[in-house]
Amino acid sequence: MQQSAVPELAHTHTSPIQWVATATAIAGVVALSSVLQPDPARAAQPGPEANSAAAVTAPDPALVDFPIECGPTKALVQKKASGDLDRDGRPETVAVVRCDAGSGTPPNGVYVLTQAVGAKKPRVVATLIDPKDRLSVTDFALRDGAVTATLLGYSSADVPSCCPDVKDRAKWQWKDGTFIRSTPSEARSV
Repeated sequence: MQQSAVPELAHTHTSPIQWVATATAIAGVVALSSVLQPDPARAAQPGPEANSAAAVTAPDPALVDFPIECGPTKALVQKKASGDLDRDGRPETVAVVRCDAGSGTPPNGVYVLTQAVGAKKPRVVATLIDPKDRLSVTDFALRDGAVTATLLGYSSADVPSCCPDVKDRAKWQWKDGTFIRSTPSEARSV
């Protein structure tokens, strides 16, 4: 081993009190760091998914006043699904709504909701099924930018509301600034 030409400095020799002071300082930092945690929202840098539709909250149908006349009862959201229907990077919500009548088969309305950036409440931007059409919605789904549903209806005004006698399939997609409905060839009476 080669000896240093510089004489040893006094501060290079440690004493037990310096070790105790260092251990106490490290223990204090560890204890303090377990109490003071960073805010979870700022703990990591935003990744590429921060700009995607998944990072944006879908409109909540509970905050919407639907254009449905229910008299003394309230509107009831039976089903909902969210996705980016118009491919603008922001999700829309599609809600199946009826009056909360308690019994019978009240007709459904199907509404598309959106919420502008900074807006406090979402709003209805399209009505796919109007309750005045006397249709009930089953097998409702939103996949690949399309809304699909099975619709139960009536062949005439003489058919009682309890007993729909027509079954139809419908699909809606956003094209050229509007929702276009297509009906698969499966439409049939029940």
